[in-house]
Formats: sequence, structure tokens, C-alpha cells
Amino acid sequence: MPLPGLEGLECYRVEVADFVATVTLDRPPVNAQNGKFREETCRLFDVLHDSPEVRAIVLTGAGRVFSAGADLKERPGMTEVRGAYPRHNRLVRACFDSLLECDKPIIAAVNGAAIGAGCALALCADIIVVSEDSFMSMTEVEVGLAGGVKHILRHFGQSDARLMFFTARRIPGPELLRMRVASACVPGPQLLDTALGIAREIAAKVPLAVRAAKRSFTLVEDLPLHEGYRYEQSQTVALSRTEDTKEAQRAFAEKRKPVFQGR
Repeated sequence: MPLPGLEGLECYRVEVADFVATVTLDRPPVNAQNGKFREETCRLFDVLHDSPEVRAIVLTGAGRVFSAGADLKERPGMTEVRGAYPRHNRLVRACFDSLLECDKPIIAAVNGAAIGAGCALALCADIIVVSEDSFMSMTEVEVGLAGGVKHILRHFGQSDARLMFFTARRIPGPELLRMRVASACVPGPQLLDTALGIAREIAAKVPLAVRAAKRSFTLVEDLPLHEGYRYEQSQTVALSRTEDTKEAQRAFAEKRKPVFQGR
């Protein structure tokens, strides 16, 4: 049974087990992103945000490509239709924001190519693992576009970000690990198990604390140190009053596995 609210998805497959949702991009042949894809992305991650059955998410692609990026067939004539580009751009932002704003940590398991908007989608995840034969590439300058710089700068150093964007080079999995963009680079057959292992570790922690930590990562990214840490401390104060935090501390003292209630 799908999670309530996720019936009828056409561009994704979703499986939930042990509090981990495995989300697979499934829009053959290369998981290109069109309007339907973006609308489903928003709905999907909003539902996962609100689902107590899910504590962590693994995001990967069906087939040999994570995502080849935007479906450019949608763009011809867009500049001639009044309002078309503002609507398009708003939906693109919402698509990426739905991952950034989802309270559940997302592990991107990048299998194969992550190009343009596909690269940006992977970079919206909290943790990135890549296969040895994968690569990321921002090809915007090759097709006369320029979006995605801010997403790249969240993970790449200044010089590497510019090199990647200005040249449209492919950055292979081992290089992504060396650049510290990815946390792990493994053979393709091990990719999903590696990502699921991380997700299960996260799912075993205090759910309310994990969600608070993700909100902190998102909020404090552009804040000064003092303001950012003060916000984090307010989260700790609020968590200290929850039943799950008290249960976690009791379980630690009693050397047993905690049972969380989400409150």
C-alpha cells in the first residue's frame, strides 16, 4: 500500500521499510525533469515530511542514470507566452525546495549521470553517496542557460564550482569524493546498500532530534555563528521537554534500545 497522498505517482516509485523510504526516480529513459515530474516531487516530499512511518529517505534513479536534467522539450516557445517563464521558474524552485524543506534527512544515491537539474536535485540532499561510474555535470552553458550556481556553491569550493560550471565538465564519482562533495564512493552494486545503511542509522536516532537538526542545518547556513548557535540551543531546550528525549536518556542509562513515540 502506498503512503496516503502518494497514490498515482507516474515519475517515482516509493517503498517504505524500517522507517526508511526508498524513493526512485522512474521517468524513462533518463529520468528527465518536466512539469509533471516537478509537481510530483513537491507532493512526494511534502507527504514524506508529514509521514511518521518515515524517518529517513534514500533518493536514487531507475536504470543507469540518476537524472539527465531538465526536459528541454518543454522550453521552446516559452519566451513568447506571457507568464510562462515565471510559472516555470516558480515550479522549478518549489521542486528543489521540497527536498531542502523536508524534515526527514535525504541521502542521494547517485547512480550514473546527474546532469544540470539532475545534479541540482542530488545536491539538495543532506548526504551524498555516489557510485564509482557516476558523474555530476552542469551543462547549462552548453545550451545557453545559467541556473544552478547557488546549489553548486553549497557543496563545491569556489574554484571547483566555477571550473565545473564554466566548462560543463563531467566530475566523476571518485573526484566528487576527493572534493568532499560526496561522503562515499562505492562500486555500483554496493551503492543502494550503502545509502540504506546510512538511512537506517539515522532512523534509529531520536526522530524529533533528527528533524530539529535538519531544520538547524537549513536555517543556520546563512546566519552568523552567534545567531545560528543561539537558534540551535533553542531547539535543544525544546527537545529536552519531549517524551522521546526522556526515553532516549532512560534507554541509554538502562543500556537498552529506546522506543520512540514521536512526542
